[in-house]
Amino acid sequence: MAGRVAGKKALVTGAAQGLGAAQARMLAREGARVLLADINDNLATEVAHSINAELGQDVALACHLDVTSPEQWDAAIDLARDAFGGLSILVNNAGIGVRGNIENCTLEDWHRGFAVNVDSVFLGCQKALAVMKDTQPGSIVNISSIAGLIASDTMPGYNASKAAVWMLSKSVALYCAKMGWDVRCNSVHPTFVDTPILDGIAGNTGKPKDVIMDKLARQIPLKRVGHPDDIAYGVLYLASDESRFMTGAELKLDGGISAM
Repeated sequence: MAGRVAGKKALVTGAAQGLGAAQARMLAREGARVLLADINDNLATEVAHSINAELGQDVALACHLDVTSPEQWDAAIDLARDAFGGLSILVNNAGIGVRGNIENCTLEDWHRGFAVNVDSVFLGCQKALAVMKDTQPGSIVNISSIAGLIASDTMPGYNASKAAVWMLSKSVALYCAKMGWDVRCNSVHPTFVDTPILDGIAGNTGKPKDVIMDKLARQIPLKRVGHPDDIAYGVLYLASDESRFMTGAELKLDGGISAM
C-alpha cells in the first residue's frame, strides 16, 4: 500500500541518523510531511535535503532540538504548527545509552540517561498534545527498547530509563482516551539494530564490526541484527490509521528475544 500516512504531519526526534533518519524517510515516502529534529543540525539538514530531492520540495525540513529543553520543544512545536498547519504524528526517538553496572554507573550518567531517554518523552508528549488534539486523528510513538522489558545486570540505567518510557506511554494513552481525543500512544521495543551506535560499540572494544555483529546476532532467535527499516516499518504502522484501535500497547521488534 502506498500513501499510508498521506496528508499527515510528523515530527521525529533524533532524526539526523540511525533509526530516526530511517523513520523520517519511511514516513515521508508514505505521504507525510516530516520535521526532522536533532541536536546535530548539519546531519539533520542533510537528511531533510535528501528526502526533498527524492520526493519534492517542502516534504521535509530540519530544526535544532535539544530534547531535554522545554524551550526548544516549544520552538519545535511552533515550527511544526507554522510550517505544516498542525501535527498528527510525534515519534520520540532520541535516546542514549547509559554506561555502567549498579556499582560503577555514576549518578551523573544515570541523570543524563533519564534526561535524554525519559524527560524528552515527557516533554514531547506534553508539548505536542497541545497541537495534536486539534489535528486528530493523531499518534504518538515512543521508542523504548527490549531492554525496557528484559533486564540485564550490566545496564541498570538504560533498563530503568527505557522501562519508564514503556509505562509513560501507557499513562499518556489512557489520558488521551479519557479526554475523548482520537490521539493514541504506543511504545516500540527494538533489540540490536545496525546503526552508528554499533559502530561506537565496535570502536570501544577494538574488535571489527562484523565480529561484534555476529556476537549480537547469536543472541537473537532470528540470528540477525535488525535493520533500521525493520523498526521504521513498525513506526509507520503505529503512525498510520491502520492502528487506530491500538493504544497503550508495546510493539516488540526484537527478533524473538522476548519469547525465550
